[in-house]
Amino acid sequence: MRNDFQILNTLVKYVVAAGVLLLVVCPILFGGLTAYALQRQADEIITFKDANGRSIDVRLPVKGIVVLTSDALEAIRAIKAEGLVKGVNSGISKDPLFWPELKNRPSVGSWRNPNYELIAELNPDIVIGYAGRPGPVMERKLSSFGIQVVRLDFYKILALKREVEILGQILNREKEAGELIDWYHKRLDLIQKRLQQIRYRPHVYVESYSKYHTTGPCSGGNEMCVLAGGCNIAEGFSIPYPEVTPEWVLVKNPQVIIKAAAITNAYAVTGSGPLKEIRKDIMARPAWDHIRAVQEGKVYVMESSIWTGPRAIIGVSYMARWFHPDIFRDLDPEGLHREYLERFQGIEYRGAFVD
Repeated sequence: MRNDFQILNTLVKYVVAAGVLLLVVCPILFGGLTAYALQRQADEIITFKDANGRSIDVRLPVKGIVVLTSDALEAIRAIKAEGLVKGVNSGISKDPLFWPELKNRPSVGSWRNPNYELIAELNPDIVIGYAGRPGPVMERKLSSFGIQVVRLDFYKILALKREVEILGQILNREKEAGELIDWYHKRLDLIQKRLQQIRYRPHVYVESYSKYHTTGPCSGGNEMCVLAGGCNIAEGFSIPYPEVTPEWVLVKNPQVIIKAAAITNAYAVTGSGPLKEIRKDIMARPAWDHIRAVQEGKVYVMESSIWTGPRAIIGVSYMARWFHPDIFRDLDPEGLHREYLERFQGIEYRGAFVD
């Protein structure tokens, strides 16, 4: 009996000792694992192809960004990541109604020629710009400060899904990016499905911002025209933005003319007066009264806010109605625009965008 008691007493001592050991070791062990996991997360690197097809590495998490383009800034706000923005281009403060919460962010100069010293002072993790501008000098200037340049366009519809997905991964907004992509492609897919019914595509002259500069292959304007069911008369060129002559357009005799126009603070404009004047000038060009589009009044002006960029689906919706009114009679581009602004941009619908 005494031996049994001694054995039990010894076992109790071992159990207590083991318990004390676990209490000491577990925090160290699991604390170490937790610290390792956090370190691993902090050192995570995402690799992707930018708009130029180059392989880019970005270290996560990204805590601060400078955004040079309004297209990228709009995409960032659409996925609810505007809180990460440390600096913007100089044009943002000039459109305060559209950018109420971003109008006072530090300006780093124009999107074409930013001030690299100002960018460095803001100490962002990344800078987002277009594929072509600024040129390679941006990488050379900012690499010495340890700032990564990310070139994503956000103005070509067919690349928008991939670029928004990349943005969501970089900024830890994958869920919000997915919601934007789903909304966007649901509307675009509806248009593409109905276009399967058409037997013809009207010939369209698409003029960019400068007079007689049209949109050829690989341009955002060409993508919009084709996705809306049009046949771009400049599709045979080998460059994205060729300059043509008035006579060339006259000979091509397009059935529809689309003109892109940049109106200052279009979101704040009441009435389409400025757009009407542009349309009037186009229809009054010498000898253009012989063009079918002018004769039939099928000349349309589209403001840059919905011309390519994150809101290109709005522009495509307007084009689809203009090109094929019979099958898109119930399509409501203005309602679509209102939904986008309220849901993804957090602002009310207003402004003038087409005429």
